[in-house]
Amino acid sequence: MFTAGPRYRDLIKPEFGILAESRWGHLYPFSFERNQPISQTPAMSSVYKTLFHFFGILIYTVVGNAAEKPNVVVLFADDSGYADFGFQESVRPDMAQLTPHIDSIAKAGARFTQAYVTGAVCSPSRAGLMTGRYQERFGHETNLPPGTQSGLPLKETFGVKRLQRIGYKTGLIGKWHLGYPVEFHPNRRGYDHFFGLLQGSRSYYPYAKPHRDRVLQIDGTATPESGYVTDRLGDAACDFIEQNKQGPFYLFVSFTAPHGPLEPRKGSYDAERIKHIQHDARRNYAGLIVAMDDNVGKVLATIQNNGLNENTIVIFTNDNGGPGGKDSTSNYPLRGHKGSLYEGGIRVPWAMSWPGVIEPGSVITTPVITMDILPTIFEAGGEKVDPDWALDGISLLPLFNKLESRFPERTLYWRRSGLNGPIALQEGKWKLLARNTSDNTPELYDLSTDIGETQNLASKNPKVLKQLLAKMEAWESELVTPLWGPGSLGHGQSN
Repeated sequence: MFTAGPRYRDLIKPEFGILAESRWGHLYPFSFERNQPISQTPAMSSVYKTLFHFFGILIYTVVGNAAEKPNVVVLFADDSGYADFGFQESVRPDMAQLTPHIDSIAKAGARFTQAYVTGAVCSPSRAGLMTGRYQERFGHETNLPPGTQSGLPLKETFGVKRLQRIGYKTGLIGKWHLGYPVEFHPNRRGYDHFFGLLQGSRSYYPYAKPHRDRVLQIDGTATPESGYVTDRLGDAACDFIEQNKQGPFYLFVSFTAPHGPLEPRKGSYDAERIKHIQHDARRNYAGLIVAMDDNVGKVLATIQNNGLNENTIVIFTNDNGGPGGKDSTSNYPLRGHKGSLYEGGIRVPWAMSWPGVIEPGSVITTPVITMDILPTIFEAGGEKVDPDWALDGISLLPLFNKLESRFPERTLYWRRSGLNGPIALQEGKWKLLARNTSDNTPELYDLSTDIGETQNLASKNPKVLKQLLAKMEAWESELVTPLWGPGSLGHGQSN
């Protein structure tokens, strides 16, 4: 009999067992015992404590000599609020107990306090993560409009394409949103297996007549409409792990949750967990969160049940800031929301575990960004990043051995909607925004003391402002015109 292992066994509250779907379509609570109801499983044992220490050597030297390349599972939420997960220091009280499985990743590994995405909306954010490059370099700057007959430019190489070449099996489960024509589909861009939808969102319940870009497909073949989408994605992720457990594998689980529409599961188990939330929109949003957390639990259990814990990196993060709105997502204490270049649009929750490398309960305060994931995986597997790839992301491995001093200082950048749209950078304690207000007044914030970006210090720091504006201008000179949407050629012009 398999039980939940050292990483998750005693870090997960048993009363929040996994809500699985039977072959008859009925929902019932499951624990981490493979296919056993909670009532039939033994009690959790005492908390397993292990400390991992490496002295006198760089972590990437250790990992580079490892016999095995690690498996990688990226769990990617959609439109979640910054303060809506229990592992977040600023978690809102109404959400604090609703994400035990996601929280277990942070407890078993690290929580990142200043993690960023490359774009403030869904499609650009994915483009940066999957290429390891600023998406503004190749014109993927705003969301891909439905039905667009293009996608992420074919000249760009996906990171998974490079992973295939070093022996990885690659899978994408869930949302794509990077191109609708066949040549832009996941299977053409480096994914051996794809189960999901091409468009950016869909109903969580079956459609009577699903659109081809919203139907869940398997490698190009539409599947019958059935079940609850988040559960189907969780099951597909577990199947991929089972089928590729000989490894190494890279699995990107791109949940549509908690992106709208706000359609929680209808079972009493979920209703009981979220009944304390008074406002309808917030409660329904929380229902999407708990369904996602249950399915994260299924994925973690599948990793454990197949003996893959010790050689699997697990990352949980989000594609952009929460969209806000009354009583829905919370980005507290950040300013702004999805689509904004304030922290609330680009700073995201991030938890990461890797037994033997990341010390349990770690807190990493160094700024990181999702385009760092690809180079991290390469170095974790003992491979070198080719300079010809022109990646903007860098490996995070030095951060896992308390070697932040070996991690290079850098400036992070964002832009949306071309030369006339907002642009931002972060360097050290400073955050600069330009073209972001009605009068284009530059905004300069000290994030070390003002995470909510409330005090514009531009007029008080003219030298800093001048230096950062010069860097911003230099970076923007390397970019191209957006391929679609605001800022693109001909956008907004009538015939």
